[in-house]
Amino acid sequence: MHDIAPAAPATRTHRLWLRVFLTGLGLWLLTVVVTFATGNPNLVPTLVLLGSFLVPVTFVLWAYGRRHSGEVTSELLFSTFVTGGVLGVLAASLLETYLLHPSPAFFLGVGLIEEAAKLAALAFLCRRLQHKYAIDGVVLGASVGFGFAAFESAGYAFTALFTEQGLSLITLVQTELLRGVLAPVGHGLWTAILGGVLFSASGRRHFSLTWRLVFTYLGVAVLHALWDAMHSIALFVTLVLTGQRDSEPALTAAQAHLFTILSWGGLILISLIGVAWLIRVYRRADRESRPFWRIALAH
Repeated sequence: MHDIAPAAPATRTHRLWLRVFLTGLGLWLLTVVVTFATGNPNLVPTLVLLGSFLVPVTFVLWAYGRRHSGEVTSELLFSTFVTGGVLGVLAASLLETYLLHPSPAFFLGVGLIEEAAKLAALAFLCRRLQHKYAIDGVVLGASVGFGFAAFESAGYAFTALFTEQGLSLITLVQTELLRGVLAPVGHGLWTAILGGVLFSASGRRHFSLTWRLVFTYLGVAVLHALWDAMHSIALFVTLVLTGQRDSEPALTAAQAHLFTILSWGGLILISLIGVAWLIRVYRRADRESRPFWRIALAH
């Protein structure tokens, strides 16, 4: 008989994600104002952590409300976000340091390594789940991905603080704003796709390595690589279209305008592909998670 997992329990955390986002945004803005007003360096860690974790935490809470099984507890969500994110960042850092060198394939190598690190962390942390439903895989994959993104963004924000002119709070805030806006269509999206396929490929109790999972991993890694390389790609295409040589100094106003269009246009296109892919994975996961009698009634 087809096993039926209990539906996600009713919760009083309806719209919790929205309350968390609005509260966190208010606290971050207040921290920005006070930090600029006082110049107190002790507030920098607060600024970095609030700005880096706000959007990832919000999206994880939103995804949590769409889980399929009661096995996906708040403790597991916390574990995948924090432990999965840290393990992914550490593994990716080690592998990228020792395996990658400057080359045309550098960005592809980054994509392959980081997506493999997140996938491995997800599989390890969720290995004890009795029923591995694909919808839960999407949710938990997003949690690992957003955890990775939060810790990575904290690193980028901290690094942005140091410039040739000294410490720059403006650069730090700009970095957090940009990465916060782009966070929903980055690591969380890619690992959500991988998580849905990983759980769908399982035999409910054990994960399986299938060709669908392999191709999904490679596809997500390519999207990741294109995203990271879009600045370089846009610059190269701009120079080719305008006939400028690399050795010439700065871009003209028209070239800068074309570069901006190509750069942001490429990121938007990659995002749309990723979102469409996730929707397809989620819909298939929804069908797989329904009891057989509900599927029959639907037809």
